[in-house]
Amino acid sequence: MLSEVLLVSAPGKVILHGEHAVVHGKVALAVALNLRTFLRLQPHSNGKVDLSLPNIGIKWAWDVARLQLLDTSFLEQGDATTPTPELVEKLKEVAGLPDDCAVTESLAVLAFLYLYLSICRKQRCVCSLGRERVTFCTLVCFRALPSLDIVVWSELPHGAGLGSSAAYSVCLAAALLTVCEEIPNPLKDGDRVNRWTKEDLELINKWAFQGERVIHGNPSGVDNAVSTWGGALRYQQGKISSLKRPPALQILLTNTKVPRNTRTLVAGVRNRLLKFPEIVAPLLTSIDAISLECERVLGEMGEAPAPEQYLVLEELIDMNQHHLNALGVGHASLDQLCQVTRAHGLHSKLTGAGGGGCGITLLKPGLEQPEVEATKQALTSCGFDCWETSIGAPGVSIHSATSLDSRVQQALDGL
Repeated sequence: MLSEVLLVSAPGKVILHGEHAVVHGKVALAVALNLRTFLRLQPHSNGKVDLSLPNIGIKWAWDVARLQLLDTSFLEQGDATTPTPELVEKLKEVAGLPDDCAVTESLAVLAFLYLYLSICRKQRCVCSLGRERVTFCTLVCFRALPSLDIVVWSELPHGAGLGSSAAYSVCLAAALLTVCEEIPNPLKDGDRVNRWTKEDLELINKWAFQGERVIHGNPSGVDNAVSTWGGALRYQQGKISSLKRPPALQILLTNTKVPRNTRTLVAGVRNRLLKFPEIVAPLLTSIDAISLECERVLGEMGEAPAPEQYLVLEELIDMNQHHLNALGVGHASLDQLCQVTRAHGLHSKLTGAGGGGCGITLLKPGLEQPEVEATKQALTSCGFDCWETSIGAPGVSIHSATSLDSRVQQALDGL
C-alpha cells in the first residue's frame, strides 16, 4: 500500500441539451462542470479509518480491527459486486448507523464503506498458489484493511442535479484504487497535476458507478462517466461516447434554489406526450436535433472557435429553453433567470429536470468583466446563487501535495 498523501479532484456535470428527450430515446449532451469535489487521503497507523465530509457535517470513524473481523462475505469475490438492496442493508449493519441517521448522511457513508471494503480487500499480491491479483487474500497472504484518514469537500451544491454524488464516488474510487496499488499513481516528479491512463480511468469509472448505485439505486451512469472522463459526452439509450476535443466554454451557473422532484417532472412530460402525441413527439424530435446540431458545432469549434459559432450556440439555447417550457418543465424562477440575463445580452436555459433547480448562461469571449459582474449581481438580487465557471473541464485528476495550485490550496485552507 502507498504511504504518501493523495489529493484527488473530480468535476460535477450539467446537461447542455437533451433533458427529458433523453428519457424517450433521444440524444443528450452532458458536460463536465469546473466546480469540483476534492479528496485528501492520508494513510496512518492508528488502527482507524476516518471519513470526514464537512459540507454535510459528517465525521465518522471505524476501528479497522473490528471491520476486519466482521463477516463481509456478502461482498463476494470478484470485481465490483452489484450493490443490491440486500447488500446495502448489510452494509448498514456493518456501518453501525443509527436508525435516525439522515438519508444524505447514510447514503454517503454507505457508498464510502462499500468502496473501501470492496477495493481494499482486493489488493494486488501473489499468494502461495501463485495467483496474481487475488480478489480476497486469505491465510498466508492475508492483508489487513488499511488505516486511512479521508476528507472530502466540494464546490458543488448538494442536491442541485450537478452530479455531486458522482464526483464523490469518482474521487473515492480513484483514491482507494491508487492507495491500494490497483492502479499506479500517475504523478511524476515535478508534476502539479496529472491524470490516469485510459485503462485506469475505465476501472475508476466502473467502481464509481457501483458507488452511485449504492446512493441512487439505478443511475444511468452518465454522471460518473462525465466526472471520470471530463469534457463532453453524448448519451443515448444507454450508450455513452466522448466528444473529441470540445471547447471549454465559459458560463454562469445559477441555482434558483427552488426544489423540484425529478420523478414528477419526468412523469409530467410522459403524460403530456400521451395526451398530445402529435404535438409533443415533434418537440422531442426537435430537441434531439438541437443536441445533434450542438454536437456538430462543438466538434467544429476545436481550439479556435469563431464568433458565428457562439451565435449558433446561443440560438440553440433559446430554442431548447422554449421547447422545455412547452413540455411543461419550466418555472417562474427559470423565466426570471432568462429575463435577467437577456437584459444583459446573454442567453440561458434550464439544465437538468427543470421545475426550478439550475440554469446555465453562455458567456461569449470578449465579454467585459464588469458586464459579467453586473449580471451576477442581478441574479443574486433575485435570491439565486450564481457562479462563474466553465464546462468541458478535465475529469478526475490527482494533484501534488507539495506543489499545490491555488485552487486546491484554497480548498484545503477552507477546511
